[in-house]
Amino acid sequence: MPANLTPQYQKAENAYRQAGSAVERVECLQEMLSIIPKHKGTDRMQAGLRRRLKEARSESAAEKEAGKTGRSYRFPRQGAGQVVLLGAPNSGKSRLVDELTNASPEVTDYPFATREPLPAIMPWEDVTVQLIDTPPVTDAHIEPYLSGLVRAADLALLLFDGSNDDAPDETAAVIQQFAQRKTRLSDHTGFEEDDFSIVHIKTLLVVTRAADPDARLRVELLEELTGSGCESVHVELDEESSREQLRGIIYKTLDVVRVYTKRPGKPADFETPFTVPRDGTVEDLALKVHRELASNLKFARIWGHGVHDGQSVGSEHVLSDKDLVELHV
Repeated sequence: MPANLTPQYQKAENAYRQAGSAVERVECLQEMLSIIPKHKGTDRMQAGLRRRLKEARSESAAEKEAGKTGRSYRFPRQGAGQVVLLGAPNSGKSRLVDELTNASPEVTDYPFATREPLPAIMPWEDVTVQLIDTPPVTDAHIEPYLSGLVRAADLALLLFDGSNDDAPDETAAVIQQFAQRKTRLSDHTGFEEDDFSIVHIKTLLVVTRAADPDARLRVELLEELTGSGCESVHVELDEESSREQLRGIIYKTLDVVRVYTKRPGKPADFETPFTVPRDGTVEDLALKVHRELASNLKFARIWGHGVHDGQSVGSEHVLSDKDLVELHV
């Protein structure tokens, strides 16, 4: 029997995935249990949620008693989405950040130059995307906080040096390190239906030095080793056209739409659009603008796809890319 999960439940599930502490996970799980459709098709999911809630409460109590140990990193979301870069030593993560953003990470020929996460902003057309460079992962070492950082991300980029014979084995080790921590670098984002401790994160395999004649063969070897099924994109970072193509692919893989806004009686703002998930609603936009505005929203006027100019719509109206919206309270 299908679960038929509602959009409200899916939003709560996404908030749980992005929760940064046990206390937040408890709150999200309680919300998910309260709104999940109650029928036979969700019996196993409800049991899994109750199990995770019990575990999260224990984790929360332990955090309060002992305090956090070790390093942890949380970065406020900026732009259209949060994208985490992963890879083996010298896989090209810092070079990618250097080429796509205004940040200046240390780019070296020796491994382990990146010692802690580094956020940076990538522009694309009139929007931005947050990229986070991370320390390298090997078959023998992974920073303990990396799994949580990846699980909360909107997208992961797994860097792969197409000119390196060791890249298949080294990249497979990265995938395995996360899998051992119940974090799957995958072709989609979401939880395992029967085990909410396992999270899939949509991942792009970014193949650098893609002009190497054996690059595609090395990618095929990686697929044989892991069977991950991640979509791959081949780039040459020395070529501007290839870099620009990658920017567009990263943004479009986030699967969001741009929405412009205007205040009643004021000119439209076409400089700084908001972004909402594809199939997002006027209510989703209002929450992005201000939570209090969303609570008091009465209706919106909209100019754009599938409506006549200035048409009045309700909070559940689905937005399209480049719509212009005027919110009324």
